[in-house]
Amino acid sequence: MSKQDLYLGKKGEETAVGLLKGNGYKILLRNYKTKLGEIDIIAFDKGTICFVEVKTRQSDRFGLPAEAISASKQRQISKAALMFLKERNLLDKKARFDVVSIMYSKDNPKLDLIKNAFELDNDFVY
Repeated sequence: MSKQDLYLGKKGEETAVGLLKGNGYKILLRNYKTKLGEIDIIAFDKGTICFVEVKTRQSDRFGLPAEAISASKQRQISKAALMFLKERNLLDKKARFDVVSIMYSKDNPKLDLIKNAFELDNDFVY
């Protein structure tokens, strides 16, 4: 990953945090990493733990940002989320997967907050 891509990703995460806070989310943790995967932002929204994936792009040449979250990426995020919930004895709490999609055009971001962007696969067992 290039320095420019890393910078864009960090800039996108900062923008996403601002969007989430502006929508009433309380940020609990950023860049949660496990051997099973990574979650960009973990937040609390009206009684629900939210696992937020941030996708940032400068063009739609390779599709919209949210379209980059493949089924395998969803499984990876789900595994990390379950580990987070299990480690903190929170398996009985409401949780969901949100996505913040950011498209930068000349430093003017177009933001989209997608609540309940995907669900845990019914066949998934932890």
